[in-house]
Amino acid sequence: MGTWKTRGLRGSTLEDLINRTNDSYREHKLALIQKVPTPITPIEIDKASRHITLAYFDTKSTVDYIGAVQGIPICFDAKECAVKTFPLQNIHPHQIEFMHEFEDQGGVAFIILSYTSEDEIYYIPFDVIYEYWKRMEGGGRKSFTYEEVVPRAWKIRTHRDMLVHYLEQLQMDLDRKESI
Repeated sequence: MGTWKTRGLRGSTLEDLINRTNDSYREHKLALIQKVPTPITPIEIDKASRHITLAYFDTKSTVDYIGAVQGIPICFDAKECAVKTFPLQNIHPHQIEFMHEFEDQGGVAFIILSYTSEDEIYYIPFDVIYEYWKRMEGGGRKSFTYEEVVPRAWKIRTHRDMLVHYLEQLQMDLDRKESI
């Protein structure tokens, strides 16, 4: 099993890899996951190219992806980290609130985090993220480290045309929650 870098996708962002995976999930009828567009209001448009050159965000975006896997509602955010410490400021309070409410409604929320320096991608359950968030709110660390999250997260592997094959980790999360 090779890593995504050996597949000639060196310049691809995490979201590009997830989008390709989600297309594959849809083609194989495994899941229907959509990228949530960020609502913007254009300010300036280049008339010649018809491209937006200046815009502002209309509202706060919730999460990057939302959908269903075999009848289970899921939502998640994709994050990249170049070092072994992830600053919680990269997750916004409205995103934590949305994911918390999503789980309260019976859905599954999580974060897919790429540690680019390690060439590793992890599925981090929302309850783990929420613990770090509450720790920060209580005056503790404003970040979490690679070493403290890896034992509580699941490494995502590549499988054929599923470059960020997170469904296996979702199943492990569901199994874990069922046993609690």
